Amino acid sequence: MTRRRAALVGIGESRVGRVPDRSALELQADAALAAVSDAGLAFSEIDGLITTPLRVERWNMPSGVVAAALGVKPRFLATEDLAGASGAAMIHHAVMAVESGQCDTVLCVAGQNLLSHRSRDDAVKSLAETGSAHPQFEVPYGPLVPSLYALIAQRHMHEFGTTSEQLAEVAVTMRHHASLNPKAHKREPISVNDVLQSTMITSPLHRLDCAIVSDGAAAVLVTTQEQARDLRQRPVYLLGQGYGLRHSHIGEARDMTTTGAVESGNAAFQTAGVSRGDIDVAQIYDCFTITLIVELEDLGFCPKGEGGRFVEGGRIRIGGELPVTTHGGLLSGGHPGLPGGFFHVVEGIRQLRGEAGQRQVKDAELALVHGNGGVASVHCTLILGNSLN
Repeated sequence: MTRRRAALVGIGESRVGRVPDRSALELQADAALAAVSDAGLAFSEIDGLITTPLRVERWNMPSGVVAAALGVKPRFLATEDLAGASGAAMIHHAVMAVESGQCDTVLCVAGQNLLSHRSRDDAVKSLAETGSAHPQFEVPYGPLVPSLYALIAQRHMHEFGTTSEQLAEVAVTMRHHASLNPKAHKREPISVNDVLQSTMITSPLHRLDCAIVSDGAAAVLVTTQEQARDLRQRPVYLLGQGYGLRHSHIGEARDMTTTGAVESGNAAFQTAGVSRGDIDVAQIYDCFTITLIVELEDLGFCPKGEGGRFVEGGRIRIGGELPVTTHGGLLSGGHPGLPGGFFHVVEGIRQLRGEAGQRQVKDAELALVHGNGGVASVHCTLILGNSLN
């Protein structure tokens, strides 16, 4: 009996940045409309829906609210909350829903107006108070999310000699990639010196070492391989996936510089049956510059402790040895909070379809997408390909 296979067939994004004229629901509708148009489908053909919670509004049942607003009649629906790993996990769960026969076409959509709804400072404070920091042992001391990631950066510097200049190189690369992305929130070029001279938020992280805050939404459609043959776009396939969790809150971490990305990456590569050297482009979560460096190590692209040196010399730029986070990521492309990692998924699909314009990686056939939730807590890794062979 031939196995039923799923395909990723439509992608869409709302405007990203400060979008004061759109509510969270309207941003999600904009992204969903774009994805449906991109695929050449109709909303009446969607019978599955996966979305994420909001941090700006209290929706009792997010998937129900979105389904009703879009007129979708789902046979399968879910609300995913793995924080920044949610976008990657949504794709895996949508593929499972289609391949199990639970439904035929799943809309994955996530987004919110995080910047317009509240100030950048309020958004950062809220993230710490609503789960990123341990409510009993961390929140009373007042750490913000940057403070908690700064612990990782400080330890990495102490153990491996990583420098502020190497952290800054990540921010500069992400801004360069964003400058090639017409939809990116921040496109003005920056230098290593600009990063080092930006306001110190929490040592050693400067303002430009930290993700921006944005409004925005993204959407992906997943359907059957059979249906995909008749649609507008070249399908992309999920070849492998994995999850990892070594701690819930950073105070519980036994090793501050190694994360569950080790397990998620190993599982994804094993499932896909490919190696690190086969990957053409990697969309790696980048809420802080240290995050991307640690994940490059834990995903196996370089030895532990070598991440700082790995990002130097243009190695992770488009045209380099391993192009990383080619849309500009959370540091420059856009970061509407929990849905931010979903833009990495969209960019991975776009690269495999050969539609990334100035930032296109030549002959991209395999893409890694990695999401990170909490303070380097929950990890989900996907391997995407433009064929099943």
